[in-house]
Amino acid sequence: MGKSSKKNPRPKRPLPPPTRLLLIRHAEIEPRYQRAFGGRIDMNLSARGRAQARTLADFLHGKKFAAIYASPMKRVQQTLAPFLKNGAPAQTILPDLQEIDFGDWSGYNWNEVREKFGVHPYDWLDEIELGAVPNGENGVQFRTRVEACLFEIIQRHPGETAAIFSHGGVIRMMLAILLDLPLPKTNSFEIEYTSVTQVALHPHLNEIELLNFTPWRDWVR
Repeated sequence: MGKSSKKNPRPKRPLPPPTRLLLIRHAEIEPRYQRAFGGRIDMNLSARGRAQARTLADFLHGKKFAAIYASPMKRVQQTLAPFLKNGAPAQTILPDLQEIDFGDWSGYNWNEVREKFGVHPYDWLDEIELGAVPNGENGVQFRTRVEACLFEIIQRHPGETAAIFSHGGVIRMMLAILLDLPLPKTNSFEIEYTSVTQVALHPHLNEIELLNFTPWRDWVR
């Protein structure tokens, strides 16, 4: 009997593990800056925010991270502090994880921006994208710095999990980059104080595994 002409199929190579990013927004800020365009104003957390940070630390305790990256701003550092006390890896501070610079809008609340600048505050992402915020960072500048920072982190940790502690605007820009969306489209996502958003980076797609999870409100102990 002759040998079969069929070739043995090549064994399939297992897919590499995804790189996972936990995008974590800082906790609630001091009352005078709530519902205002804080941007580069270096504010503190509120009393409620400090409690949120402690709950976040409890939630993250025991999870394994290859690295932790963080904005240098006080509201992020105060959010991260309880977690670092729980034996987390040392953080790496990256200045490009700072919140967007809102220029002349800085410190004004939503109603004041509408009155002083004649724009609807709910269109803030469109205004940034168009470079229409006076003396503020425009969409190209914002994307360029966040994208470089994001890809640096991804390249350092293939197949690992990294936590990034930053700001609402920065997280929105990271999602826009990872999901290939225009920045204004991320207005469809809520990014609350002390929220955790988890993204898995596969070879064929980037997948949101967790969006806007708030341990201080949603976590059942």
